[in-house]
Amino acid sequence: MKLIHKLFPAGHFVISLLFVAAALALIAIAGMQLWQGIQLFGNADVVQRLNAVLESIAVLTVALASLELGQTILEEEVQRDAQMSAPTRVRRFLSRFMIVLVVALSIETLVLTFRVAHDAPQHLPYVASIGLAAAVLLLAWGVFVRLNRSAEELEPEAMQAAKREDRKIEKDSKGDTKR
Repeated sequence: MKLIHKLFPAGHFVISLLFVAAALALIAIAGMQLWQGIQLFGNADVVQRLNAVLESIAVLTVALASLELGQTILEEEVQRDAQMSAPTRVRRFLSRFMIVLVVALSIETLVLTFRVAHDAPQHLPYVASIGLAAAVLLLAWGVFVRLNRSAEELEPEAMQAAKREDRKIEKDSKGDTKR
């Protein structure tokens, strides 16, 4: 059983690398779309160029979410080998994930609003539903954080341990190996 338990950080590391690889591929795709949108000499009209630029922003948003998720998994599951049983750990992990998700949905709503307003304004209610979903997630996350604080107060040592780990990882990432 101990051997199987030791495989989890390796699996998390591979997943983190795959998120980063996917993000790099999406960045390349977004770069190509942006180039298509800003080329001065070509057959595309202004609306096609605008759509290409907006699409590159949407793809970059997904790339950003992928990078952030890869970094979160790397830091929380591999470097810290965090156990998600402590309320502090759960709040921190979910907070990082929710920030990425809410920001990505908000940017996607903005991009889709511009695109749909020009091409198909009858679809604006669907775009608004994505924005509403982002708002509901933000509200639910705020409620979770507020309710979770009382659980954290029951174990203040977990917050102190998390802060010590943050300082240690920050030093390690800067190349300072003194402890």
